[in-house]
Amino acid sequence: MDRRRVLTLFGIAWISAALLTYFVYAKTKAPKLEKRVAVMAAVRDIPVGSMIRKADLKRVQVLEKDLPRGAVMQDAAALNRVAIYPVGANEPLTAAKLSSVSGVEGIPSTIEPGYRAVSVQITDVSGVAGLIQPNSRVDVLFTRPGSMAEAITSTILQDVKVLAMGRATQVGQTLDPKAPKMPVVTLVVTPDEAQKLELAKNEGKISLALRNPLDRSNNADTVPVTTEVLDPMISARLARARRGRTTALASRGKVPNLEDPNVWQQLTGEQKLKKKEEEEARKKKEPEKPKAVVDVYRGEKHVQEIFR
Repeated sequence: MDRRRVLTLFGIAWISAALLTYFVYAKTKAPKLEKRVAVMAAVRDIPVGSMIRKADLKRVQVLEKDLPRGAVMQDAAALNRVAIYPVGANEPLTAAKLSSVSGVEGIPSTIEPGYRAVSVQITDVSGVAGLIQPNSRVDVLFTRPGSMAEAITSTILQDVKVLAMGRATQVGQTLDPKAPKMPVVTLVVTPDEAQKLELAKNEGKISLALRNPLDRSNNADTVPVTTEVLDPMISARLARARRGRTTALASRGKVPNLEDPNVWQQLTGEQKLKKKEEEEARKKKEPEKPKAVVDVYRGEKHVQEIFR
């Protein structure tokens, strides 16, 4: 009986040891036997717009469950394609971060289909003192110069993406210090917006307003601002003149078009003042005509006496 008990205890101990060994093996060795897949990864940091070369690639093993969607498996699928998003060192390459196989080289491949890149000249003031960086979001303001009645400022484009500042296409990008500085900003816009932007560049002054990148709202009220808002006295005088003239004309069944600069000048009296100034300037330019010219001969000398 004692022998049976010893054998039973020995069997239980053996089974316990086997189970313990299995659990230790499952925890330490089994994960290493999970299926792995070879993918292409970047040897170094690859900035936006760089073409992928063979020296930029290496093959790494990743767990099948951690395989990124659209991962590049062969180097031939990545060679001569352009990075449209930054790729970090040792990061597996994915098709979403590379241009299409038939895509163009460089920065143009980063422009989404249906959009255009247009550059506008800026200064430290119109460019928000250099705070605008690539991938910032801005509003485009247009100012038309002219008289008090003609000058306006309006927002012509909203929530526009900045593609580049000068030649820099990434924040902190190091450029050749000998390269000429270009005070321009390149914006990504639709074809219709590109036409509007080009017209504004040639008709007045362009400036940019920096937006919060999380603020993607558009202001529906884009009515142009006139010089009335600059001086309360002028604003009140023009408003009274406008109301008086509009009331008088409305009583006759005629309501003026206040958007017409000529009508506006008539309402504010600027047209009469302008004509008076032009008449005075013309009088100053024209020399006064003599009333009488008398030829006087003294021997061989001949002179003319002018009487005004």
